[in-house]
Amino acid sequence: MGADQLVTVAVVPRERFSYTRPSLENIYQNTPSPFALVYVDGGSPPPVRRYLENESRTRGFKLVRTNRYLSPNQARNLALQHVTTRYVVFVDNDVLVKPGWLEALVTCAERSGAAVVGPLIYAGEPGSESIHMAGGVAHIDTVNGKRVLREEHAFAGKRWAAVSHLLQSAPTELAEFHSMLVRTETLRQMGGLDENLLTALEHVDLCLRVREAGGEVYFEPGAAVTYVPPPPFAVSDYPFFMLRWSDAWNAATLRHFQAKWRLEDDDESLQELRDWLRNHRHIYFRSAWKVIYPVVGWRRANTIEELLSGSVARFVSPTKTPALATPALNGRQAAR
Repeated sequence: MGADQLVTVAVVPRERFSYTRPSLENIYQNTPSPFALVYVDGGSPPPVRRYLENESRTRGFKLVRTNRYLSPNQARNLALQHVTTRYVVFVDNDVLVKPGWLEALVTCAERSGAAVVGPLIYAGEPGSESIHMAGGVAHIDTVNGKRVLREEHAFAGKRWAAVSHLLQSAPTELAEFHSMLVRTETLRQMGGLDENLLTALEHVDLCLRVREAGGEVYFEPGAAVTYVPPPPFAVSDYPFFMLRWSDAWNAATLRHFQAKWRLEDDDESLQELRDWLRNHRHIYFRSAWKVIYPVVGWRRANTIEELLSGSVARFVSPTKTPALATPALNGRQAAR
C-alpha cells in the first residue's frame, strides 16, 4: 500500500494565519501525489479563507471551516472526524516539510509498530539547521513522595552538522504537534485528544497516555520539518494570537494538566512553562512596538498594550469558544 492509502495529513492552526500559504504550498511541493489532506480553518480572516477555499477546489483536499477560533486540540479532533486512514499526521499551519518526510514517518510506523512517530524538527527561518527537538524526555518521577514532571527536548538548539551522527530511528518518550504521526485507532480508543489543554502540554499528555497504555513513541530522523515561528505577523493575526496565548487559557491548561497528572503546585517544569507562556504571549507586541515605541514612548506604549490585551480577551473570551459537539472525541479524559 502507498503512503496515500495509509495516512492523512491534517493541517491545523497554531497561532497565526499569515503563514498559511507558504506552508500549504510547501507541503504539496515536497509530498508526492496523491495523498489525503484535511485542512481545518478555524476562523481565519477573509483573504486566507478565500485562498483555502480556492485551493481546496483546485487540489481536492477536504476543507473544514469554523467561523470561530479553535484551540489546537479542538482543531485536531475536528480533523480526526474526517480521517479514514490507518495513520494521521498532524501538521501546524506554520510548518515547512522536507522531501521524503511523509514516507519516512509511515515507513517507521509500519516497521516499528509505534503508536506515535515524531520527525526531526528544526526551528527558525526556512533552511534553518537549528534543531528544535529530536525526540526527548516526557515522564513522571516520584521524588521524596512527590510526583515530578520531567520534560526535555533532545538536542534542542544544536546544529544538525554537530549531532547528525547521533540521530537514529529509535524509541523515545516525546514528540511534538508541529508534526506528529499517530495511529488513528489509538486516538479513537483514547476518545480523542484532551480539549481541556488549550495552549500547551497537549503533546506531553498524548505521549504519556500512549506509553501508559503500552504503546511506543518513536523518533524518525529520516523525516524532517521546520517550525517557522513569528514574527512577522499580520494585523489580522492579533485576535487569534492573543486568545491562543491568553492568561485565561494558559491558566486553565496548567490547572487541568496538574490535576490530571497529580502534580504539585510548585512543580518545576510547570513553573518554567508558565514563564515561557507569559513571555511568548508578548512577542507580538515586541515586534509591533519596534515601530510604536519611538513614536509614543514606552510608558504610553505599555498602556496601549494593556488596553488592547484586555479588549481582545473580552471580545474573544474563552467562554465564547464552546466545546465542539463531538462527544466521542471531546474531553472524555477524567482527572487521574
